[in-house]
Amino acid sequence: MSLVCAISNEVPEHPCVSPVSSQVFERRLIEKYIAENGTDPMNGQPLSEEQLVDIKVSHPIRPKAPSATSIPAILKSLQDEWDAVMLHSFTLRQQLQTTRQELSHALYQHDAACRVIARLTKEVTAAREALATLKPQAGLVAPQAVPASQPAAAGAGGEPMEISEQVGMTPEIIQKLQDKATILTTERKKRGKTVPEELVRAEDLSKYRQVASHAGLHSASIPGILALDLCPSDTNKVLTGGADKNVVVFDKSEEQIVATLKGHTKKVTSVIYHPSQSVVFSASPDNTIRVWSVAGGNCVQVVRAHEAGVTGLSLHATGDYLLSSSEDQYWAFSDIQTGRVLTKVTDESAGCALTCAQFHPDGLIFGTGTADSQIKIWDLKERTNVANFPGHSGPVTSIAFSENGYYLATGAQDSSLKLWDLRKLKNFKTITLDNNYEVKSLVFDQSGTYLAVGGSDIRVYICKQWSEVLNFTDHTGLVTGVAFGENAQFLTSAGMDRSLKFYSL
Repeated sequence: MSLVCAISNEVPEHPCVSPVSSQVFERRLIEKYIAENGTDPMNGQPLSEEQLVDIKVSHPIRPKAPSATSIPAILKSLQDEWDAVMLHSFTLRQQLQTTRQELSHALYQHDAACRVIARLTKEVTAAREALATLKPQAGLVAPQAVPASQPAAAGAGGEPMEISEQVGMTPEIIQKLQDKATILTTERKKRGKTVPEELVRAEDLSKYRQVASHAGLHSASIPGILALDLCPSDTNKVLTGGADKNVVVFDKSEEQIVATLKGHTKKVTSVIYHPSQSVVFSASPDNTIRVWSVAGGNCVQVVRAHEAGVTGLSLHATGDYLLSSSEDQYWAFSDIQTGRVLTKVTDESAGCALTCAQFHPDGLIFGTGTADSQIKIWDLKERTNVANFPGHSGPVTSIAFSENGYYLATGAQDSSLKLWDLRKLKNFKTITLDNNYEVKSLVFDQSGTYLAVGGSDIRVYICKQWSEVLNFTDHTGLVTGVAFGENAQFLTSAGMDRSLKFYSL
């Protein structure tokens, strides 16, 4: 007996019977009919899904379609299936061929990329080696040099000529820089790793105490000494720059002021003492760099290399050229004899103010700090940025190269001191200082054995071990400058408390 649905007239998959009409239905169809009408489709009497009774039967076998009831019809069905399989197989073969071609192309591109990466890696390695030996390759970022401007007229009342004309880096100047670097490199190799016999030992340095303090160098109405330097050839001669706009030359042995140099219209933030001439340099937020004669007590040159405050100064090893950095985002290289700006460069991709600048001991490369916590290394001859050292947070406040030329110390407004290896171009040591410690000044001694840090206090570290050997808290204000005497025979510092202090045994 076969059950047939009264609605579809086909064998139901899930048969059920209506007790109202005793008819068999496909459950799916009758449920839909009841949901729409609520009655039995045969006699129209009320009917609900709960009243339906399932019929338990074995799985029904549907009768074959009329087209598959003869041998020719079955053969045709088989032929159609074979054709479909062959067509599908052909499509798969086409897709396989396309995939093989794409894979071959991808492998070729991968091989080419590996070759390019290998070549670039080799070039980077060569560039790093060249930088380590002070023969930098082409830079990472092409800087933009500003066009030369016309020289300004001489000032009245005995004011020196103010010159800002750019004359460019002539081959003679570049050769002079190269010759000096060669001499310095040779001298450094001769010295090797030997430490001067006269250098104060760490155990003696740790016994240093304050031996003198001078508070009368600068005006008390606008307190604060903002910059400090010693004459390299005679460390008894001390140079300071103050918030009172004055530059002061002080003799340590005589304990008296040698000269007070006045001319800046704003505070003096950077000072340098020439190693072999009776000349000093100063920079200020009044946008000027001034060259002073100590003997004459007057300003002999005003260099207007920048259009915003000058933030950093560094004297080249030749003693003839001056490097400056500024809030106008440029660094400038000037001739101190003529006061002319030889070149002026900025990193347009960075677009950030420069906060400090310092020459490498050999003078062919130098470093600048930026307000966005970057340290940039520049090739002076090519005027290109050859390396960047990220890692600090906050503006970089001070940078210093070690005497051997291998290390760079940097400080920023993140209460840390970072040390970088210029041969490997990486940070190898970070000294975390106290919370809210402000680093204002970094300086290595002339032998590169000690590193002094000035800021919230004064700390001296011994290089290579980088352990602290000295800590002074004698200043009542922020320490803005520290410097070593010859062979570290004494240490001097200046600060916002208007005092100049000396420390020794």
